[in-house]
Amino acid sequence: MTKMGVVLDGEAAVRTRLVERTCAWCGTVMTYGGRGRPPKYCTAAHRTRAWELRTAQARAERPVTAGGRTTAPVREVVERTATRTVTVAVPAPPRPAVRMSGKPYTLPEDAVEWVETLKALRDVAGVGQIYPFREQLARICDRTAQVLREAVPV
Repeated sequence: MTKMGVVLDGEAAVRTRLVERTCAWCGTVMTYGGRGRPPKYCTAAHRTRAWELRTAQARAERPVTAGGRTTAPVREVVERTATRTVTVAVPAPPRPAVRMSGKPYTLPEDAVEWVETLKALRDVAGVGQIYPFREQLARICDRTAQVLREAVPV
């Protein structure tokens, strides 16, 4: 005869009680103190994971029209638009150079003006005011001097 965990075997009474159980998620051994419902999982996280797995399987088994899983491949179309605002500082147009006489600057018109211009350039180059363009001016002057030496007088 069996009544509440007690098995009567002739005159001896045999009592059975749960001492330990393994976690249904990870298999860790858990001891049971004998009060309340015996635990199935060692932590709340494992209980949550097991519930998520059970409900996911139940959803997957439903028909597609009821929110179940489809066998068709998942396809996504993504459109991305980026907008960037750029502010550009536009420099003011250069003012035309003016000669000391007040007339607008033009290229020297004759040999005398060229000589005066080159002397002025030499004086400015010695002071260091044209440093960023020094190499360019030197190359141009060298080429000009070479052409002047090779030119045949008319």
